[in-house]
Formats: sequence, structure tokens, C-alpha cells
Amino acid sequence: MTPEHSPILSAQDVSKTYRQRKHDVHALSNVSVSVRRGDTVGLIGESGSGKTTLTRLLLGLEQPTSGQVRFAGTPLPELTEAQTRTYRSAVAAVFQNPFSSLNPRRRVWEAITEQLAISRADEDVRRARANELLEVVGFPAATAERYPHQLSGGQRQRIAVARALAADPQLIVLDEPLSALDVSVRAQIVNLLLDLQDAMGLAYLFVGHDLAIAHYMCHHVLVMRHGSVVEEGEADTVLRAPSDPYTAALVEASYVERADLEPAGPRLADSSPGR
Repeated sequence: MTPEHSPILSAQDVSKTYRQRKHDVHALSNVSVSVRRGDTVGLIGESGSGKTTLTRLLLGLEQPTSGQVRFAGTPLPELTEAQTRTYRSAVAAVFQNPFSSLNPRRRVWEAITEQLAISRADEDVRRARANELLEVVGFPAATAERYPHQLSGGQRQRIAVARALAADPQLIVLDEPLSALDVSVRAQIVNLLLDLQDAMGLAYLFVGHDLAIAHYMCHHVLVMRHGSVVEEGEADTVLRAPSDPYTAALVEASYVERADLEPAGPRLADSSPGR
């Protein structure tokens, strides 16, 4: 397998068991997933399906009970110090609530370049990078001096995307990135993410329960239930002709009032800032 087709991040037969009140709770059971450059992989499922636990393992926030999470082919616990720095730059995340994920005491430029501050980049470098990324996500440079409470939800999520881009990642984990936004803003954020993917060759791991958005964005999806993958494959195949009864029930519930699998709102030619 050539390097450009090798997984950036992968999980191989990972399981996760928690000990609660003298009982074992099996959050994940033998789940495998891989994400390659330029691809969007979706983890789809209801609350309690295990997708959040899997996401935490992939981000290195927890360790699996069994199985391995690998970055560029190397298990996370075996990464050298230099490889760990590369992993932390290469894998970024955008979370569900754009307000809680931004420090209210930091100005926009400080929030965007938070990771660069950790690496001790000087202020001029950080400000220049923030201005560059503000332009990328459709904001004027003057936005850099504002605080999160001065922005709308859609605007804050654009700032969260800019922050994820600050260290030039290869992969961005999108953890329910649209669920806290108004329907009128969701299509704008989706279109921004797709435009960035086209321009930068980014890979995405989309975590959520909105099947319409998953169908629109994802190349490949895994449908999870009770900590296991019940169905996986190309997004169009799985979501238009599901073979598992659980997936079929999710599709039916999601589109009971809709005739097709398009997201709420068309792709916009102008990815202007959210309202």
C-alpha cells in the first residue's frame, strides 16, 4: 500500500470495558475503522451506541481494553516523543458545542492559535496565522480581536474549524459539529468543510446521528449499536439500501417526512459566515 493510501488513523479490533459498581460495562466490542487522506468516514448511531467512546480512543484520550489504535501504522502507546508531536498536529477535532469549546476569556486570534502557543510560537507568528485562517473560513481580520460571546453559534463553529486547521492537520474529527446549530446555518458549515477538504486534501471522521448530512458528506459509514458495528460500507449503498434491520429503522425514522437523502439546505456557492 502506497503512503498516500495508507490510513492516517485506524483502530483494529478495539474493545473498551468500564468497571462500574462491581460490574463490567462493555462500551465497545471489536470495532475496526480506518481513515485515509481525502476521505470522510462516518460513525453513525444513537446515543449509547459507542461512537463517542471510539472517538475518545482515536483521539488518544482513553486507552482501549484490547485492540490497537494506530497513527500512520504505529500503535499510539509506541509513538516516540517526536511522533507524538506529529500525531497531535496531524489529528485535530471540532466538537459539538462551539461556545463551550472556546475559552470565553481569550480573543478569537488567541483561541485559533492555542496549539501554536503551546509550541511557543511568538505573538507575531500567531497573529499572522490567525489572520490567514480567518480569511480561509470567511471572516475579516478585524474578527481576531473579538471574544466568543460576540459571535453567533455558526460564527463560533467557523472559529472552531479555523482553530482545528492551525497546525495543518491531515485529519479532523468532527464530533457532532452541527447539532448545536440552527438548521439555516448547518448547510453553510457543511459547505465550508467540503470546500476545505477539496482545497487541502483533508480527511474527516464525522461522528453523528444525522443520516442526511452523513450521506451528503461521507464516502464510507459505520453504523453502530450497543458498542458494535452492525453495518458498514459506502455511504450511498448503506443509507439508500441498508441490509441491517437496525440501519433500515434509522433510515426510515430519519426520512419519514423526506423524499430523498439530501441535507437540510442546498450546497451554497458562497460559504459566507453563519448568522
